[in-house]
Amino acid sequence: LIFCDHLLLPKDFPKLKNDAFLLACRGQETPHVPVWCMRQAGRYLPEFRESRAGKDFFATCRSPAACCELTLQPLRRFPFDAAIIFSDILVIPQAMGMDVQMVAGKGPTFPEPLKEPEDLLLLQSKVDVNKELDYVFKAITLTRHKLEGKVPLIGFTGAPWTLMAYMIEGGGSTTQSKAKRWLYRHPEASHQLLKMLTDIIVEYLLGQVAAGAQALQVFESHAGCLGPAEFQEFSLPYLRDIARKVKDQLKESGQDVPMIVFAKDGHYGLEDLSQSHYEVVGLDWTIDPRSARERTGGKVSLQGNMDPCALYAPKERIYEIVKKMLEGFGTRGYIANLGHGLYPDMDPENVGAFVEAVHAHSRHLLNLK
Repeated sequence: LIFCDHLLLPKDFPKLKNDAFLLACRGQETPHVPVWCMRQAGRYLPEFRESRAGKDFFATCRSPAACCELTLQPLRRFPFDAAIIFSDILVIPQAMGMDVQMVAGKGPTFPEPLKEPEDLLLLQSKVDVNKELDYVFKAITLTRHKLEGKVPLIGFTGAPWTLMAYMIEGGGSTTQSKAKRWLYRHPEASHQLLKMLTDIIVEYLLGQVAAGAQALQVFESHAGCLGPAEFQEFSLPYLRDIARKVKDQLKESGQDVPMIVFAKDGHYGLEDLSQSHYEVVGLDWTIDPRSARERTGGKVSLQGNMDPCALYAPKERIYEIVKKMLEGFGTRGYIANLGHGLYPDMDPENVGAFVEAVHAHSRHLLNLK
C-alpha cells in the first residue's frame, strides 16, 4: 500500500473473509442468511451524529475519509454481512451542473429545478465521471482497503426516473406531480433526460466497480408514484439498459459483479423486474414473501423486506417477525434487509436484535435441512 490513505490504489485489496452476501446474490448456498440495512450508516447511530455535527452534508460526501469512516461505523457495532458506501444519489445531478443543498428539516433542495424542456440545455449532458465523481471512487477504494476483507462493499446509484423526479420537483414530494406532468406533457423531453441520466449512471457504476465495489444497487425510490403503464415506459427500459450495459462492459474485462434493483412500492412490476438482468430484486414491506417468491419464479434472489417500523417493537417481537419473514422467503437466494432505510429515531440495540435474529433463525433453519 502507498504511504498515504488518499493515495491507496484500487488493487491489492485484502482477501474477502465473509462472502455470504455475494453467494446469496447469485442464489448459492450460504452458512446463514446474510443481512444488511439500507441507511445502516445513518443518524440512528450516536457516533454518526457526532461525526456529522456542524458539517455540510455534501461536503461530507466529497470527503473520502469521512465517507469511509461513516461506512465503517455500523460494522464496528453489528455483524452485518455487507457494507454500503456512504454517499448520496444526488451527486449525479450535481455532476450535471445542478445546485443541490441539504437543508435542515427539509432534506435535499434544488434552488433552481428544471421547469420546462428547454432547461435541459442548461445541463452538462456529457459528464466526465472520473473528474466530477472521483471523490466517490476514492471513498470506495479507501473503504475497501479499510474493511480489511471483513465483508463485501456495495456501491449504488439512483435510477433515472427517481433522479429526474428530484431534478424537476426540486426536493422531496409525495405526489411527484411536477415530474409526472413532464411524463404526460413532454414525453420526448422526458425520454431525453432519462437517456442522458442512464448514460451517466452506467459510467458511474463502472467507475465504482473499477474503484473496488463488489456489488451494485440501483435505487428506484419513486417507483410507487408511477402506474404500471408509466413504469413500463419511463422506468423499466432504463433500469434494463443500465444492468445490460454495465454487465456487457464488465464481461469484456472478465468481471462479474452482482446487481440489485430496488423499486420501492413497485410491486406491480415484480415479474418484469425479475427479468431485467439484475441478480437480485429488493422488496419493500408491502409484498408478501411467499407471493414474491412465486411471482419471480426463482429467476432472481430476493432482498428485504421487514417493515422498518418493526424495529420499534420490543426485541422478542422483532425475533418473531424475523422468524416469520425467513420462513416466508426461505434461506436460499435471500438477503435479509428492511423494506426501506433505517429511521433516525431507531434504537441501535433493536438494529442489533434484528441482525442477531436473522443469523440465529437462518442457522436454525439450515440445520433442519
